[in-house]
Amino acid sequence: MLGLDSATIIARVITLVIALTVHEFSHAWTANYFGDDTPRLNGRLTLNPLHHLDVMGSLMLIVAGFGWAKPVPVNPYALQRRSPAALMWVSLAGPASNFFMALLASIPIRLGITAAFFVTSSKYLPSLSEVLYSFMFINLALMVFNLLPIAPLDGEKIAEYFLPPSWARVLEQVAPYGPIILLAMLFVLPIFGINILSMVMYPVVNKLFTLLAGGSG
Repeated sequence: MLGLDSATIIARVITLVIALTVHEFSHAWTANYFGDDTPRLNGRLTLNPLHHLDVMGSLMLIVAGFGWAKPVPVNPYALQRRSPAALMWVSLAGPASNFFMALLASIPIRLGITAAFFVTSSKYLPSLSEVLYSFMFINLALMVFNLLPIAPLDGEKIAEYFLPPSWARVLEQVAPYGPIILLAMLFVLPIFGINILSMVMYPVVNKLFTLLAGGSG
């Protein structure tokens, strides 16, 4: 698959199942906490990956190292009745879960625990260290990607809450074009050698990765 060995694919599939599932479950749990039963009624208040994973987004994660799952449906009006900040917290819950998963994965690396397990790997089977490094990096990439202030990403609703009303209205007007903007950024602009996501995302992801991993890896 595009030159990926099976060890890399296995590490990414493990990350795919855990990271995207927990990300979407975190949205659903937080919405339910704020009194919106829409995720529960749509079967999304679960850690069953089959209820969350999207085929194209899963393939992108395996091939490119980041992807997406099926968005959790929420009722903004039900959330706003509970708290003006509820929708922001629901949106933030997903990226926050990715950061905490990366943080948890960094603990055995920082403590040197992985050295006691599968020290070497092959092109067929990843070592524990490789799984943890892949898990950390992809979770951080998912976090930063989802924090971009472009609809339908989580960052759009987070930014809308914190920005002044005039700026928030601009985001609201641009929101219907968000999917087109994302598709252009992901698939069209790279054809012309313009990779905005690499320029914006990966410097941040790399710095966070180095910070969590302690400069190792």
